Amino acid sequence: MGWKEDQVAGFEVFLDDINDLKPLSEDIYYNHIPNELYAETIRQKFPGIFNWLDLQNINEVVILSLMVIVAIINMITALMILIFERTNMIGVLKSMGARNWGIRRIFLYYAAYIILNGLLWGNILGVSLCMLQKYFKLIRLDEENYYLSYAPIYLNPWTILALNVGTLLVTLLFLIIPSYLVSRINPVKAIRFD
Repeated sequence: MGWKEDQVAGFEVFLDDINDLKPLSEDIYYNHIPNELYAETIRQKFPGIFNWLDLQNINEVVILSLMVIVAIINMITALMILIFERTNMIGVLKSMGARNWGIRRIFLYYAAYIILNGLLWGNILGVSLCMLQKYFKLIRLDEENYYLSYAPIYLNPWTILALNVGTLLVTLLFLIIPSYLVSRINPVKAIRFD
């Protein structure tokens, strides 16, 4: 830009990938600048912001794990109630020659229907609330503590899809175990069961 050496206080280097931050900083420091100068990353310059972001990532994992555990427990309970309510039907199906896996599949399909229904309504509500925050900035933050004036929202359709598919698969996987209750039901006792 035609500046003299005493007119420049520093240079900024912008990266496409934050994972290149440390290696590029070391390369600049050791290979491209004189000894009396130093290279400092944005993470070194503003450690508070990055520590806060790292804490948010931990919170995300904890919250998602708790939500999946609650979903699994609720669905196991619902499946067991469905099986106990339909004991008479299970006995009739077994007496007519239905196999255990076929009957278990009926309950797993019904459980999948319940999960998909919950995911549909949960997504509609969750994405609607996120869109409201994204465009109207309803949730305000204290800038001294959070470095932001409002809670930012970033919606990635692939992440939402992956969370939905993951929740469905993990929950159904855990429902296979309680569905074994079907194989323990004796048809003669089940038909007389009221």
